[in-house]
Amino acid sequence: MAAPSVRVPLVEPGSRPELGDIEARILKERGRISLLYQVLLNSAPIAQGWESMLTAVRNRTSVPADLRELIILRVAVLNRARFEFDAHIPHAQAAGVSSEKMEAVRQSTLAPVFNEAERRVLALTDHMTRDIEVPEALMAEIGQHHTPAEVVELVATVAAYNMVSRFLVALNVGH
Repeated sequence: MAAPSVRVPLVEPGSRPELGDIEARILKERGRISLLYQVLLNSAPIAQGWESMLTAVRNRTSVPADLRELIILRVAVLNRARFEFDAHIPHAQAAGVSSEKMEAVRQSTLAPVFNEAERRVLALTDHMTRDIEVPEALMAEIGQHHTPAEVVELVATVAAYNMVSRFLVALNVGH
């Protein structure tokens, strides 16, 4: 059975002159205009805002790349966003995330393979994604180990990739 098709048209890069500046920014940051951005380009303001926000989350925060990728993979699993998961495997590998951790992030409970810092941040990810609300005790623990800026960046990373996965799933963006 074929996968469902994307629910909006794909915008072919270079086909709409009014999108030239946005496409140039996407190319500069990403090196290509992916399937996700071909969907986003249906709305110039959304594509532009998305690019700014996700570039900040991915490239301009203090969240270590390996931890960021674990967050992204976990959000993708919890939201059943296979395209997002598969798209971030190469990023996780480049960030030094082990195959064992990439597999463990798929499990319903957090495996012992994760260190204490990873378990804490993945627990935050689970609560934000599954329950929306984060228990006070967990936030206090996060605050003991991270500066206020780092807390904001961790929460923003989880929140941003929940947005990404829900966008992908709702519009059937896949391989």
